[in-house]
Amino acid sequence: MAAALTLTACAATEASTAVAPTAPGFLLGLWHGFIFPVAWLVSLFVPSIAIYAVPNNGGWYDFGYFLGIVVFGVGARKTQTVYRDRVIDVRARRIN
Repeated sequence: MAAALTLTACAATEASTAVAPTAPGFLLGLWHGFIFPVAWLVSLFVPSIAIYAVPNNGGWYDFGYFLGIVVFGVGARKTQTVYRDRVIDVRARRIN
């Protein structure tokens, strides 16, 4: 019982009043995930630029951000390397 109670303490919760109705949602999360590499590079030099919108509307923003990075952004590499091995079947003949 104590272990289950301890594990539930790790769960993050958010007050429903903490999110404004105009907070960034799924579509802005998707966009922010897509432009992540550029935003991250710029954020190294410009302190007012961030790579993640705070506050946001929670799960939908996170889901859009994830899709933006993995599906449409940096993780969407379309290159595929194919390696082919040639097997040559040669039967050795004995020369007398």
